[in-house]
Amino acid sequence: MHSQINFGYPWAINYGHLIFGAFLLLIFWLGWVRKWHKAILAFLFLATLWALSAWVFVRFGFDMNGRASMPTAAFLQSGSGRVLDMGAGTGRSTLMVLENRPHTTVVALDQFGESYEQHFGKPPGGESTIDEGRAALIRNLQIAGVDQRVTVRPGDMRHMPLDSASFDAIVSAYAIDHLGHNDAALAIHEANRVLKPGGEFLLMVIAKDGWLTYTFGPLLMHAHMTAADYWTQLLRDSGFQIVEEGRQPATKYVLARKTADAS
Repeated sequence: MHSQINFGYPWAINYGHLIFGAFLLLIFWLGWVRKWHKAILAFLFLATLWALSAWVFVRFGFDMNGRASMPTAAFLQSGSGRVLDMGAGTGRSTLMVLENRPHTTVVALDQFGESYEQHFGKPPGGESTIDEGRAALIRNLQIAGVDQRVTVRPGDMRHMPLDSASFDAIVSAYAIDHLGHNDAALAIHEANRVLKPGGEFLLMVIAKDGWLTYTFGPLLMHAHMTAADYWTQLLRDSGFQIVEEGRQPATKYVLARKTADAS
């Protein structure tokens, strides 16, 4: 069942390093046979080693087309409630919540617009990105057997078509950090609006660390990732209390709670 789920990340990200490494290995072998200069062979060997080790980290460290792990056990410990996934994409974070918190229901919100197409490509045959994005998300949830607990809503996280104080918790994974400063602040403010007092917000963003730099260099540079406390401060400014924050490979997470008097 796991192998049938496809979160849609392009093959170039998942297997590009492996293909490049195989190509470099072939060139290294050719140079070895033809007795090229040792400096050239050393360079080719190191480049091959980098490409193959980077692929191992992408495949088994990032595992972007695999299940996402919940970064903290403190999120929604009751295991139940109505949860909003802001920027749900193809459903990786939605599935993370549904499988780890088995008594929750989720509203999966995504604009299915330009940013979605940049990550997952345009639909074939001129189909609507909204229709195709919604269908891809639902397919993954159906395969996992959790689709009955999900409502998919097209919408902009900066101006969400959702009632105020209508969610017990929110998760947003690798979505808000695509926005610029002003738009990110709008999205955080909207999260505060739709949360009930005391509701929890689990924010996961791409973080620049040694492994990300080693693996991708500048190719996956999302907005704000270089500011270590940017998201923590933005959440505080929007009326959240910080409960926990930490790191996973290439990820910063912040668990926040809406204060009772926040509006």
